[in-house]
Amino acid sequence: MSTDEQGPGPSRRRVLLGGAAAAGAGAVALTGTDALVRSLRSASGEAAEADPVHGGRTHPFHGAHQAGIATPPQANARFIGVDLREEVDADGVRRLLSLLSDDAARLTQGRAALADTEPELALAPAGLTVTLGFGPGLVERVDPDAVPAWLGPLPAFDTDRLEDRWSHGDLLLQVCCDDTLTLSHAARMLLKDVRAFGSVRWSQEGFRRSHGTEPAGTTMRNLMGQVDGTVNPEANDPDFDPLVWCGAEGPGWLRGGTAVVLRRISMDLDGWDRLDRPGREDSVGRRLDNGAPLTGAEEHDEPDLDAVTPLGFPVIAEYAHIRRARSEDPDERIFRRAYNYESVGGGAHGDDAGLLFVCYQRDPDRQFVPIQRRLDQLDLLNEWITHIGSAVFAVPPGCAEGGFVGETLFDR
Repeated sequence: MSTDEQGPGPSRRRVLLGGAAAAGAGAVALTGTDALVRSLRSASGEAAEADPVHGGRTHPFHGAHQAGIATPPQANARFIGVDLREEVDADGVRRLLSLLSDDAARLTQGRAALADTEPELALAPAGLTVTLGFGPGLVERVDPDAVPAWLGPLPAFDTDRLEDRWSHGDLLLQVCCDDTLTLSHAARMLLKDVRAFGSVRWSQEGFRRSHGTEPAGTTMRNLMGQVDGTVNPEANDPDFDPLVWCGAEGPGWLRGGTAVVLRRISMDLDGWDRLDRPGREDSVGRRLDNGAPLTGAEEHDEPDLDAVTPLGFPVIAEYAHIRRARSEDPDERIFRRAYNYESVGGGAHGDDAGLLFVCYQRDPDRQFVPIQRRLDQLDLLNEWITHIGSAVFAVPPGCAEGGFVGETLFDR
């Protein structure tokens, strides 16, 4: 344990919280916690030799870019939108981001957060990543002139039925992991940091196939059974960086960062069930069994949009999803990292299931918005899907060890 974490005088956490009650007995408890962690680590290491498991996998927290973007998608995700308290100023934002970055750096490497009262729950990171995004409200607290032109609500689309309870926010916490217990614990630790500075506006949980169920790189399927995200740049593609990472064209503090759009898309699965298989494939423009375009045999075959049936009709209809999502402009693309969601229970809102559509790009106005406009105008899938949540966040670059995510905003 470093000297800034214990010993006489105020702890680093006490200083960061500006005097909030977090030191005292907590500092004493941490000494015992360290011993417990070492003991548990030793026991888990012995067990791992006998029966190898995946819980020890880690992704670096520090680096040029934040993890959780180009990182291979984990099985589970939680997206948390936070509203800052009115009294939180630039100094408060700095303290909050310092706390979050410090605890996220620990948790993602399988180490307990500083004030962790259940440190044993942090020992299996299972590919945990924590990604922070800033809404316009947070950026304005630090520097109103630093808000990118695209950072704010998206334009209105005719098919939207947006609800405030799933939209907007000052701060995004994106927590992804291959183990739900680790994810739950990490999110709880991060929200402890948030309490003195803001409150949860919304929390949305998503899932994919469990780790190891399918070969790495397999395109996910959504709850409609569709292969979802076939046309997606990969991190090692030469055009990935110019599509995803912000460059010299935007604010300097965002260079090496990106923009994330999060859309909550509710699905009418009962209505979809009543549609026969040919109708489903016609609406998408792809086969359901392997995701191949209706003019091809394999998932990644290039669709032939000029192909016609013997009667002269397009094989891939004008209203098919893959035709509407397609653009002739190579810069009008996004990087998708979506998750399914299912909310079951009574209450005022009842059951709901669908897709947490998450995408990253340099500029949503130039990349996401044109695509969504075409889908909004003539996409047959709109008969079974409704966008009920929408949020845009600026995702700053990563940080070096000892720094914090978002420090570039303060260094301008």
